[in-house]
Amino acid sequence: MSILAQFVSFLARVFDFLILVRVLFSWIPLGDNRTLRTIAGLVYEATEPILGPIRRIVPLVGGLDLSPIVAILLLRLVSDMFARLA
Repeated sequence: MSILAQFVSFLARVFDFLILVRVLFSWIPLGDNRTLRTIAGLVYEATEPILGPIRRIVPLVGGLDLSPIVAILLLRLVSDMFARLA
């Protein structure tokens, strides 16, 4: 596997993790904990460039935001495509 494919695969795994953390943060009340709020803010800022455009295309289903699932699938697809090109 080429270095570019490895880098894309690494980035895809990082964003997979960040998206999953974002989903978890959306399920728990953060309260007044500044540390958690800061971490959540950083995670939201890092993932919004990926999830925002997807959210504009994929509608809510029963009040559920499916953009994280779509984003993870797209990240894996791109990662696999780069792996096959190498």
